[in-house]
Amino acid sequence: MTKNIKTDEYSAKSINVLKGLEAVRKRPAMYIGDVGQRGFHHLVNEVVDNSIDEALAGYADKINITINRDESITVEDNGRGIPVDIHPEEKKSALEVVMTMLHAGGKFDKSSYKVSGGLHGVGVSVVNALSEWLKVEVKRDGKVFFQEYKRGIAKAPVKEIGKTKKEESGTTITFLPDKEIFNISKFKFDTIAERMRELAYLNKNISITIKDKRDGNEETFHFKGGLIEFVQYVDATRTALHKTVYIEGEKEGTPVEVAFQYTDTYSENIFSYVNNINTHEGGTHLVGFKTALTRTLNNYASKSGLIKEGKIVLTGDDFREGLTAVISVKVAEPQFEGQTKTKLGNGETKSIVETIVGEKLAEFLEQNPAVGKKIIEKCMRAAEAREAARKARDLARRKNALDNLNLPGKLADCSITDPEHCEIYIVEGDSAGGSAKQGRDRRFQAILPLKGKILNVEKAKLNKILENNEIKAIISAVGAGFGVDFDSQKARYGKIILMTDADVDGSHIRTLLLTFFYRHMKDLITSGKVYIAQPPLYKIKKGKQEFYAFDDKEREEILKRLKVNGKEAEVTETEGETGEEANVKGVVISRYKGLGEMNPMQLWETTMNPETRTVLQVTLENAAAADKIFETLMGDDVEPRREFIEKNAKYVKNLDV
Repeated sequence: MTKNIKTDEYSAKSINVLKGLEAVRKRPAMYIGDVGQRGFHHLVNEVVDNSIDEALAGYADKINITINRDESITVEDNGRGIPVDIHPEEKKSALEVVMTMLHAGGKFDKSSYKVSGGLHGVGVSVVNALSEWLKVEVKRDGKVFFQEYKRGIAKAPVKEIGKTKKEESGTTITFLPDKEIFNISKFKFDTIAERMRELAYLNKNISITIKDKRDGNEETFHFKGGLIEFVQYVDATRTALHKTVYIEGEKEGTPVEVAFQYTDTYSENIFSYVNNINTHEGGTHLVGFKTALTRTLNNYASKSGLIKEGKIVLTGDDFREGLTAVISVKVAEPQFEGQTKTKLGNGETKSIVETIVGEKLAEFLEQNPAVGKKIIEKCMRAAEAREAARKARDLARRKNALDNLNLPGKLADCSITDPEHCEIYIVEGDSAGGSAKQGRDRRFQAILPLKGKILNVEKAKLNKILENNEIKAIISAVGAGFGVDFDSQKARYGKIILMTDADVDGSHIRTLLLTFFYRHMKDLITSGKVYIAQPPLYKIKKGKQEFYAFDDKEREEILKRLKVNGKEAEVTETEGETGEEANVKGVVISRYKGLGEMNPMQLWETTMNPETRTVLQVTLENAAAADKIFETLMGDDVEPRREFIEKNAKYVKNLDV
């Protein structure tokens, strides 16, 4: 049977051609990831990257960032200044070309920039397209030039507005993100500062200052020690076993920097960068480092007689337990791959890093035998713990060989077996677990209730971790193995959703779970498979109408729509359906203190139904900052944890304390 198609309805007129920066405004997420917090703050990074590239080329050493009172951002550098002369092909100022055309800039010609950051070469033009307005001022050749844009379109040609000293040069860009594009409008000082701190560590010759005119907050980042100070910053709450090892070299035009040290912890923390880009998924430079580390330390242990032949065999994992390392390479033509395009694929980089690290580390160990001995002793203790953990795993496998494919008994599994269409809720408590089991869609939703708080893995050895019943249940349910056997591709679920109460205990349990996944199943986070459920705090009922509010702000908005004064409806000691309720002008407000207070239908409607729920995806924007937070919150040192709590106490007003 032939389908009748009206070809006149689909013609050349149907083909839309987006000119200039229209494509960016039409599909902003394609260029900056999303239009929420991450994409909003990414605009700052795109502008700063231009200034960093000037610094990498040797033309800038100062970058100033200002959060203005109107939520606009100003980025100023003392580089060469964007060229303003007429572009030979476009017949307009090069400044306007850079600001209004995608893939236009000096980074495609390696005579201007040997290396540059950023992945796509769209940078500042995308910021311009997604800004309500943008102003750029350029100092060069003793003159000051200016141009202003509205939503990516120049309001007038570039003009000269003044004179400056001949030796002064640089670019100043001020922009206001467009409220038509973004669903938020306020910048977070800490979010911007964390990235600027990271850039200052990676580029020791640069000074970066960030000022917040809204509250007067200001920080300057300048680290003469570079990567050495970076490692010490990450390990500030850990006990280092030796002084930081620093390696620097260049081969085939590729500079390599590495700093590392061993601590008294059990986790591996390696942060790798290419042209200042955090390569979360690693790549050839990381492989080169690991290969050189394992081979060199193995050779040193054998030569120095620290390991008796036949007594113990050290593996790569043993050599990385307790290791904190930062690897930074500058590659002229980086090839990125992987799910998030943050995995280096250049094959030649592996051998370059491997050679430099191998030679320099061997030389260091010969000159510092005391440090070498401490490192090998640490690795031997790791091997002993690994062997104990292997025996514990083997014993658990033998005991559960006939037990439903080793799945934990309290797991309520789903009927669909395709991981891409399955999700598991790891739920706090048997009560909430019971409601979740009754309210779920059994086809694709699995429920694993946890009893109490899991072990704090930040402080535990591998064999102790594997003895914890709740952790064993998680490992079995996820089905991707553990430790050396872990493979995220084997995970039985495409989404792993952590669902805990909206109180202090729930937050603690969630932090313990995130610590476990970050330390021992990090690939699940980097591949975007870990989520946090967002159960509502309030149920608001008026007659037959029911509303759910996830925070105080949303509650106030609902009450305003219902024409109820929020102050009159203040709720302090309410416990959902079973406790006290505020009844104001016929509106009943219930505050849920725990998931277990919701009946199965309510839990489904608010927290589990894919059509109506809100879940937060756990991402790894800044691995070094994440590592430091986990160590601060879950490590042994009390004082940094106290300082963190005092600084962030203002954010827990919605928790039941």
